[in-house]
Amino acid sequence: MQKKGKKKVNQKQFDFLLCITIFLLLALGIVMVLSASAPSALSTTGNSYTYVTKQLIFAVIGIVLMFIISKIDYKKYKHFYKIAYIVSIIALASVILPGIGKGVNGARRWIDLGFGTFQPSEIAKIGLIIFYAGYLTEHRSKLGNIKEFIKSFCYLIPPIAILYFLQDHLSASIVIILIVSIMNIMAGVKMKHFIGLGTIGAGIGAAGMWILATVKEKGSFRIARITSFLDPFADVSGDGWQVVQGLYAIGSGGLFGVGLGESKQKYLYIPEPHNDFIFAVLAEELGFIGCFAVILLFIAFIWRGMLTAMKVQDSFGSLLAVGITSLVGIQAIINIAVVTSSMPVTGMSLPFFSYGGTALLILLCCMGILLNVSRNTR
Repeated sequence: MQKKGKKKVNQKQFDFLLCITIFLLLALGIVMVLSASAPSALSTTGNSYTYVTKQLIFAVIGIVLMFIISKIDYKKYKHFYKIAYIVSIIALASVILPGIGKGVNGARRWIDLGFGTFQPSEIAKIGLIIFYAGYLTEHRSKLGNIKEFIKSFCYLIPPIAILYFLQDHLSASIVIILIVSIMNIMAGVKMKHFIGLGTIGAGIGAAGMWILATVKEKGSFRIARITSFLDPFADVSGDGWQVVQGLYAIGSGGLFGVGLGESKQKYLYIPEPHNDFIFAVLAEELGFIGCFAVILLFIAFIWRGMLTAMKVQDSFGSLLAVGITSLVGIQAIINIAVVTSSMPVTGMSLPFFSYGGTALLILLCCMGILLNVSRNTR
């Protein structure tokens, strides 16, 4: 009887509403890449459809992989969680090696594949989520101990933080730290330990920023971003340019927008409008109603993801669902906050929307894992 019961659970369909939400976000993302990237693609390649064609190809491949992965039992990943950590470290370290990593705008985060670039930090994100889901599951009974809690974070800091720093990829390190923090809380870490360690970490981070600002150009660059955030219009032609142009786009959209494809700011006013600031183009073309609809879709995704985490039958699956859901939710919140000038500018893409073929491919693979977890819910 137990074997039949288990067989029945494995044959269960994945969360239909979660799947529909993913497809709606993906479809809207492709449409917005088409609209936002046309001027940039025309000016750089001579073809308005260059970027959206690449995005569409990766989206199709990603959808196929998503459904294949959705049939792979997520419990198998638990056997390889330590390997996932090693792969993440190797992936992050590879871009800083001479002859492998590719630098863009002073940041060294990419590997040139010939047909495009690949950002190893995207693999590291899911690798670290798998690692912490396995680690926290195995050590759950010890998480009330402050020493065990500190030990769990030592896997993240300093090795991961140092590698992200060498890539000049502060935004990714913030995302990983927040995801791991949420996973620790959901695993049962005592809040007093979490708050205490978080306060110490924030103090060390602030001190590090001050030291960098005095001895290194990168630190000055980050301080300039904070200054421009406080008053972007003080240096409209300099550090505040991107934020100001984004705000112009949002303000121009009004309630219903100027119409799909009718954005003015995407015509080389917003730097690379199909990437980090694609939400500003969306706001200009679809208005407040369009932005509200997209935000509702992200909320629906988070709701279904967390519901999956609460209903799945084991701790590893629950933490895996929490990590993947947090990955999308945190990136969406930070990206929208940056575009609306609610926080300093940081290189954070908007999941499903921002241009980037390999990033979209890995994201859809993550969605496959999440859908498989939803097959095993009560």
